[in-house]
Amino acid sequence: MPTRIFLTLSALLWLPYGLYCFFSPGALANMAGVVSGSTTGSIELRAMYGGLQAAIGALALAGLLRDSLRRPALVALVFLCGGLALARLSGAVLESELSAYTAMGLFFELASVACAAWLLGREPALA
Repeated sequence: MPTRIFLTLSALLWLPYGLYCFFSPGALANMAGVVSGSTTGSIELRAMYGGLQAAIGALALAGLLRDSLRRPALVALVFLCGGLALARLSGAVLESELSAYTAMGLFFELASVACAAWLLGREPALA
């Protein structure tokens, strides 16, 4: 049951946020201070903030709906959220700045890694 709750929350957070960023990449300017200076930049924002984050939510949803995808979804969430957290923390150290947005993202990503790793240890391996 805890795994299902975690995957539900992950799907509900990642998927809509990714879709929002895909359809409204300009909103990132106000939320995160991320702006595009060209059409290529706008496409990149749609891909990385929109497509990738929506895909993370879809992965969580797939793990929720299919028992055979539960463990792979948790493993992927450990790596994806871990990579985001490591890069975000490294970037904050390199820039010597920790904004509220960065701190919130870092907290969310580290909490996701911790939860997914803990749940992974509790999930029975499929034969």
